[in-house]
Amino acid sequence: MKQSKFGKAPSGERLEMIKRSPNYKDGKFQNLHLTPSLTEGYNIFEVTWEVLFKKSPRRRPVDSLPSIKTNLRNIPADKDVLVWFGHSSYFMQIDGKRILVDPVLSGNASPIPGTTTSFNGSDIYTVADLPDIDYLFISHDHYDHLDYETLTKLRPRVRKVICGLGVGAHFEHWGYTKDQLAERDWHQTLEPDSGFIIHTTPARHFSGRGFTRNNTLWMSYVLQTPTMKIYIGGDSGYDTHFADIGNKFGPFDLVMIDNGQYDIKWKYIHTQPAEALQAAHDLKAKRLFPVHSSKFMLANHPWDEPLAKISELNKTIGIPLVTPFIGEQVNLDDPGQQFTQWWVGLR
Repeated sequence: MKQSKFGKAPSGERLEMIKRSPNYKDGKFQNLHLTPSLTEGYNIFEVTWEVLFKKSPRRRPVDSLPSIKTNLRNIPADKDVLVWFGHSSYFMQIDGKRILVDPVLSGNASPIPGTTTSFNGSDIYTVADLPDIDYLFISHDHYDHLDYETLTKLRPRVRKVICGLGVGAHFEHWGYTKDQLAERDWHQTLEPDSGFIIHTTPARHFSGRGFTRNNTLWMSYVLQTPTMKIYIGGDSGYDTHFADIGNKFGPFDLVMIDNGQYDIKWKYIHTQPAEALQAAHDLKAKRLFPVHSSKFMLANHPWDEPLAKISELNKTIGIPLVTPFIGEQVNLDDPGQQFTQWWVGLR
């Protein structure tokens, strides 16, 4: 637990700032509404046994996932694109700014080497492939979103990190400067450059990299650029915050919603596919990009179920889905762009 990868708990002035947050009570951050880690009727022993010993089919693909190596450094400055790296990691270039979200490029989503490894084909990008980054968004400090190996290598090329209260302690421990950090509570606003506005908004989840939970804040974000509005959802169970954000900031050109690694046993902290569609509706989304799938085995559902299920459910709803394979360019200026169901037929 003393290794650098575990990060650092907030202390000193940072901890005092946290204690002044209206979202911090009884020694930890709180969700807007009661959020049990496990659904009523389930217990941690039952869930642990199932994860360790139950033989759930197709949790990990046999085939290598399709992917393409887009040269991120040579994308024309006037082109607005998104490139997905699998799970909740993606790069965006919008109105000339280069943006990175929750990058996990080390091949492992755990502090223990070789335990939560990425699927074959999902790890074709490394930090060396990334250009300099204007804004690095971090939704929360779980290992599948805050990756020590990736972030320490990326440090010299990041202009500004946007993260929740307390998360900056990890970054400073890893050599980032205070000037690089924009560490915020929910319901705050940043204007990092002319025409760019970032609103920090709630999510329904939890945090922690060790035995202590909820000592840092989990986030979602509204990103307004000169030409578009994006919702960066992070991890979240379904709740009223989606409608609140939609009513205040919507409509959105594109929303990213957590859709994967879900289970009825932890329904309060991850959206199920039907809930992801409802959240997109609440947000007044013009397009939905369902993320949090296709890279790591963190739940008991088949690896391709999140994308297959949300695509099937969406047939009666009809919201345009953004479902690129890893590395495929999403043209943010083209709301009519079509995507293949690349997961169909893969084992």
